[in-house]
Formats: sequence, C-alpha cells, structure tokens
Amino acid sequence: MTAVSRSLTRIGAMFLRYLYLHKRSLSRTFDIIFWPVMELLVWGFVTLYIQSLAHTELARIIVFLISAIIFWDLLYRGQLGVSVSVVEDIWTNNIVNLLISPLRLWEWLTATFLYGMAKTLLITVILTLLALIFYHFNLIDALGFYLIPLSVNVLFFGWTLGVLTSGLLIRWGHSVEALIWGIPFLIQPFSAIYYPLSTLPPWLQGISKGIPSTYVFEGMRTVIAGGAMPWDDFWKSLGLNLLYFLFSCFFFALMYHRSRLKGRLGKLGMD
Repeated sequence: MTAVSRSLTRIGAMFLRYLYLHKRSLSRTFDIIFWPVMELLVWGFVTLYIQSLAHTELARIIVFLISAIIFWDLLYRGQLGVSVSVVEDIWTNNIVNLLISPLRLWEWLTATFLYGMAKTLLITVILTLLALIFYHFNLIDALGFYLIPLSVNVLFFGWTLGVLTSGLLIRWGHSVEALIWGIPFLIQPFSAIYYPLSTLPPWLQGISKGIPSTYVFEGMRTVIAGGAMPWDDFWKSLGLNLLYFLFSCFFFALMYHRSRLKGRLGKLGMD
C-alpha cells in the first residue's frame, strides 16, 4: 500500500467515524437541521411582511435576504464541521487516541473538512427546497453557474475559521469552547451579509474588504440583481482565503506542537 493510499484510508476512516456519530444520536442530526431551518423560516416570513409593505422596487429584498441566509449557513456550518469535530474528540477524551495513532494532522483536518462539507451540502439542499416551497424562490435559477464559485469561496472561508478555532481548542481546551460559536458572529457584521458594503461607514468598509466573505455576498447580490459576475471580487476573495487558510494551518500546527511540549494534549479532556 502506497503512502497516498494509506493517507486516503485514514482520512476515510475518520470521515466515517464522524458520520457514525449520527447513527445512534438523533440529537446530533436534529441540531444540524433545526437551527438553519428556523432561521430561514423566521427571516423569510419577516421579509414577506416587509415586501407586503414596501414599494414594488423593493420587492427583491426577499431574494437578497433568503440568499444571504443560505450562504451564511454555508460559512457557519463549514466552520462548525471542523471545530465541533475537534471539540467532540476533546469532550470524549479521544484526542490522545487519535494523536498516538498513525493519523497525521493534515489527514485529521481533511477528514473534518469532508465531514463539514457533507453536513453543509445536506442543509443547503434542505434550505433551498424550503425556500422554493415557502417563498417560491429558486436559488439555482437566481445564480445559475455562479452558485458554484460563490459557494466554494464561502465554504472555504468557513473551513479557515474552523481550523483557526481548532488551533485555539488544541492549545487551551475547554476554556475557549465558546469561540466555536462566537467567532463566526464576530465577523458577521463586517461581511455585508444582509446589506450592501456601502451601508457601512467608510472606516468599517476598509475592515470588511479584508474579509473574504464580504466579496461573496456582494457578488451574490450583484448576480441576483441581474449584473455580471464580479470576477475581480471573486479572485480577491479566493486570494484572501488562501492567505488566511495557510495562516490558520500554520497556527493550528504551532498550537499543537506547543500544547504537546507543555504536556497539555493528555489533559485537554480533563480541564
């Protein structure tokens, strides 16, 4: 067996391990679906109400908001897929078993990426169908081919945040668990999710332009409004994603090695 096939086998085994967690735990599967569906329903009906009050020129607000909800969930679930996988190994005191096995760090992270992507695809399909049923909005028709590059970019940023959060978990354990759910919402106000970038004050726009997801949501609105895909923004977003992803991987590896040197790896689940 070659080194590549051994790595693929280990990645596949970890991916299956995460999937098997749902086999006997209805609450895990319920948690994946419940919150995104509730968010879509609440915001969707709010926008329907706004639409009923607004001028016809403002009717597209429902399209923008529902699209933003679905894309935001791509980012959020991608991040949770990585970081929650790591923290569950800490909760179950399984992290030492993983780290003394032949499993490499990059194989472990790749398995969490695949697991996060599988959950994200599932909930995206559900949200897309619900948007079609309740609000007669078809995300695929609205974005067409551009749904692919936009989705890839926002999911990529979610993975990056997940790796960064996992690095914090590896180093400090239970004491930073709140950041798993908090970090995505720290960048949410600056990502121009529910409103155009121009809505923000000029000094905040500078911060927003350094966040990859901003370009995704701006591009999404441009395409839905009938404009051309802003490829310059796409490449800016992809470039920032690659830069931040490399940094987050370096940070994760650094936190792992520092935690190992300080003897904290065996104590993570006991803090």
